[in-house]
Amino acid sequence: MKKAIFAIMMSFIATLAMAQKTIVTGVLVDSTLQEAEPYATVRIIKAEKKEKAVSMGLTDIDGRFRQEVNGSGKYIVQMSSVGKRDAIREITLGKEQTIDLGTILISEDAQMLQGVEIVAQKPLVKMEVDKMSYNVAEDEDSKSNTVLDMLRKVPMVTVDGQDNISVNGSSSFKVYVDGMPNVMFSSNPSMVFKSMPASAVKSIEVITNPGAKYDAEGAAGVLNIVMNKQNPQAAQSVNGYNGTVRASAGNKQLGGSVFLNGQQGKLSYSVNVMTSYNKPGNTTTEMEQIQDNGSSQILTSDNNLKTPFTMGSLSLGYQLDSMSILNANISVNTMNMKTNGSTFTTINGLSYGDSFSYGSTTDMKNKRTSFSGSLDYQRFFNNEHTHSLGFTYQLNYSPATTEMTNNFGTTSTYIDLTNRYSENKDKTTNHTFQLDYTMPLGTGHTLSLGSKLQLHDATSDAKYYLSDVYDPTSSSEYEYKNSILAGYGEYAGNFKKFGVKAGVRYEYTWQDVEYHLGNGEDFKTSYGNLVPTVNLQYTLSQGSNIGLTYNMRISRPGISYLNPYVDKTNPIALTYGNPDLDVEKAHNLSLVYNLFTSKLMVNLNLHHNFTDNGISQYSFYDSNNLLNTTYGNVVKSHQTGLNAYVNYLMTKNTRLFFNGSLNYTDLHSDALEQSNSGWTANIMAGLQQTLPWNLKLSTFLITSTKSYTLQGWSGGFNLLTASLSKSLFNDKLNLSISGVMGLNKGGCLNIETSSRGNNFTSYNKIKVPIYGMTFTVSYTFGNSKMRTQQHVSRVQNDFIEQQSQGETINSMGSGNTGSSIPQ
Repeated sequence: MKKAIFAIMMSFIATLAMAQKTIVTGVLVDSTLQEAEPYATVRIIKAEKKEKAVSMGLTDIDGRFRQEVNGSGKYIVQMSSVGKRDAIREITLGKEQTIDLGTILISEDAQMLQGVEIVAQKPLVKMEVDKMSYNVAEDEDSKSNTVLDMLRKVPMVTVDGQDNISVNGSSSFKVYVDGMPNVMFSSNPSMVFKSMPASAVKSIEVITNPGAKYDAEGAAGVLNIVMNKQNPQAAQSVNGYNGTVRASAGNKQLGGSVFLNGQQGKLSYSVNVMTSYNKPGNTTTEMEQIQDNGSSQILTSDNNLKTPFTMGSLSLGYQLDSMSILNANISVNTMNMKTNGSTFTTINGLSYGDSFSYGSTTDMKNKRTSFSGSLDYQRFFNNEHTHSLGFTYQLNYSPATTEMTNNFGTTSTYIDLTNRYSENKDKTTNHTFQLDYTMPLGTGHTLSLGSKLQLHDATSDAKYYLSDVYDPTSSSEYEYKNSILAGYGEYAGNFKKFGVKAGVRYEYTWQDVEYHLGNGEDFKTSYGNLVPTVNLQYTLSQGSNIGLTYNMRISRPGISYLNPYVDKTNPIALTYGNPDLDVEKAHNLSLVYNLFTSKLMVNLNLHHNFTDNGISQYSFYDSNNLLNTTYGNVVKSHQTGLNAYVNYLMTKNTRLFFNGSLNYTDLHSDALEQSNSGWTANIMAGLQQTLPWNLKLSTFLITSTKSYTLQGWSGGFNLLTASLSKSLFNDKLNLSISGVMGLNKGGCLNIETSSRGNNFTSYNKIKVPIYGMTFTVSYTFGNSKMRTQQHVSRVQNDFIEQQSQGETINSMGSGNTGSSIPQ
């Protein structure tokens, strides 16, 4: 009897031991870059039974893992990632409820990569709670393409046939470089991205759901261009340098660039210099405007654009000690756009009689220079770098000059055809001070607090001349000051499979506009805005999750929207701003699903965005029969849509892409008594194929249907792109040829637009000579095997006159190359 009781007790104790639950945590870090290793596979294996894992999971975007193990005794923790040597830890489970392995380093395995075919993909797209990142450096096409070409592949980004960029169906977004706003990039992103080689960029971040840390400005999102840089926290054993020299030539453009980065001890440095000359060709426009009073205008124009562009940047990072980092960044950009064209106009009806015609020539020169500099200090208070304090100062300075000459060569009693010339000199200066504090509240829980002060000053001096005689009544000079003080608080927490991120931001704005010349009136105003944001996510399985998000964003009207200066360069049209505009408020709700395996990546995003006081441009004819174009808070907008991104590694030599969206837009204006609605679809589909002799082929078909505005629509387009590249001398030398063509006659794009005002209808036909071919050669050199890593500033500024709408992207997993268990 005693033996039986003893046996039962021993069996009960053994059962309790087996039921002991232990949580194993840790952070996996790349040993060279000292950056997180996301989506690595973590296996926990019983030491006596190595053939089967008792627990398996993935590291998150920050390299962290948290896995439960039932049992006791000796176990092996194995961490695997593509192209890396497995990291192994041995643990003993007993009475402890939690075992923290701390920071674990994982390094590249050159031996593993030699002669081994890995049929798995490193994630080109990384999903986080508040942003999506496209890994440009890992895309083979980055060796030959421009940044604009790469944007066509980025989820929720669309580039149309005229190279206009939209994010999540909206052309209103902000552009940042390394986390900092850049005036030149934002003023003409399409032209700048067309001039930049993709090889200078590490990744493109689409921040469609900015959290409380980000400025409240901007409803659609942020495009953050992350340049190649070396991390000052990288191991000092990788002292050395790497660089790339690139040159390209084609029928549309010439370009060259030099990139160099390296590290010496605690000092890291990165230098980027690039220059390009773009000549897209002649764009032909045919326009017909018919007024309700019976008069009509027919206009035909040809325009030729030339754009030289130069950009240089220097980044320095210094690791003061294991807990402190100092970063400095300087960049200078210059762009000179030159446009010349001719126009022939015919007017019929009313006082013009049966027909009145005239011709004109237009020459426009736009020169813009942008200087950006920042100094960033970060202090960490623990080895995991989860407890930190940071201070950033940033300076932006951007002068610009625009000259326009209109010559008519004739006179008329119907309209004023006096030759005219205008010169507009703008200058903007922005100082930003930002303080950020982040602290852990426990395992998986973080609190972030911060404040920010922005001091913005802009001046404009617009001079207008008629027959070389200065006209002060049509000229304008003003100064615009805008100051914003902000504070935020944000909490992020993980509860096993459930995650939450919620925050609130308050911004108070002071605006002061003073007119020294012109028809504007001085005014001062101030107001505050409280902006909430909430993100929820749930992990469905090892490689899939679902997320629900909400945020409210605002859009302050910029000075170009507010300025009442009347542009009279066109004798039959007037353009001006509206100083009475209010702040636009937008609400965004989205449901996101992510799936990731070693071969397949899927992102689905169902969203609904709405605003009741949207700022929109609109046109009307006045009593003098002149077409007036201005802005107003006149639109109630609702948009519901689905974005889909699929990346499938079909074989080791074939990768398929799909990036598409389907949106329904409903626009209504009580003030203008107008409404419009319709469906818009955008599709980019293609493949990357490795051919014999290791030739790399990429080809993509891009198509779009009509898009809608309050007063009309813009027609769709179809185009085809392709590139063929070959790497030589251990991938140091790369040769490529790439081309693009429209699927209309002559390889052009024919785009139609239509608009309907209260008293007129307008039709446009635009012929864009998009066809082109470019040959590119690049050579990579260096004396180290280090990879590049960026430093991302915490500064995000409001002073970019664009707005946007967006939604949240969540994290996803990755595959692995196999396992190696110690015997």
